[in-house]
Amino acid sequence: MEINESQGLSVGVVGLGLIGGSMAKALQKYTTYQIYGWDIDSQTAQMAVEQGAVDRLVPPQELGSCQVILTAMYPQQTVNFVKENLVYFQKGTILMDLCGVKRYLVDQLTDLCGEAGVTFIGGHPMAGKECWGFADSNPDLFQKASMIVTPDERTPKDALTFMENLFLQIGFGRITRTTAADHDSMIAFTSQLAHIVSSAYIKSPRAQKHAGFSAGSYKDLTRVAKLNPQMWTELFLENQDDLIDEIDEIIVHLDEYREAIANHDGERLYQLLDEGRRIKEELDQ
Repeated sequence: MEINESQGLSVGVVGLGLIGGSMAKALQKYTTYQIYGWDIDSQTAQMAVEQGAVDRLVPPQELGSCQVILTAMYPQQTVNFVKENLVYFQKGTILMDLCGVKRYLVDQLTDLCGEAGVTFIGGHPMAGKECWGFADSNPDLFQKASMIVTPDERTPKDALTFMENLFLQIGFGRITRTTAADHDSMIAFTSQLAHIVSSAYIKSPRAQKHAGFSAGSYKDLTRVAKLNPQMWTELFLENQDDLIDEIDEIIVHLDEYREAIANHDGERLYQLLDEGRRIKEELDQ
């Protein structure tokens, strides 16, 4: 099955939480495609229909009519869903997952989908909030965000080009191509470590007494402590090796600051702080 927009395109969105719901709403707002949806939670699915995020709810068996299928679920849920329903997908269908780790999905699904004539491409929209669920979905969540895609040498160029153009059409400001391994390595630093640090930081007993003593820095550092523990547990464990490397790295640097402060070593402390400042300024240029 080739993508032929003149015949009318249908996109299936599987999982209608924050990311899937926002993706469905964005597709409705910025394209003329038919949007079909499915969610394991019937209440969520009904909300999506009532708010116009999807044109129609369909069971997984009917997603085969879609030329493009986007899955926005946890990693293991995604793998299970695809294995159970791949038989219903037409040859030539483009399947892309939108979750926050890529090696596991690519390893599990690329060959499996290829054998069925389905093109699997890993994807990760770099947008989100410190909340989850369809109720917080927004058609403009992805405006000017980066959309990461992880094609390989087997990915058809026309399928990749189509998907990249689709994401630009709904508001993404940048398409970042990378490998699944490089994605997971960088995400361990730019996203996962930040959530770990925020979650650990908020556990200080002084957090209970912060009212009147906190400003922007406190709010910035604690924002993502309000996370979805089920989702992030799975993402952290699927990226165990890269995330442990980043945790070890920050511990090394925290120890440097601790030692300088414990030794009342102003010169060393100044050097550490100035080094951090310079790195940040260079990155911001």
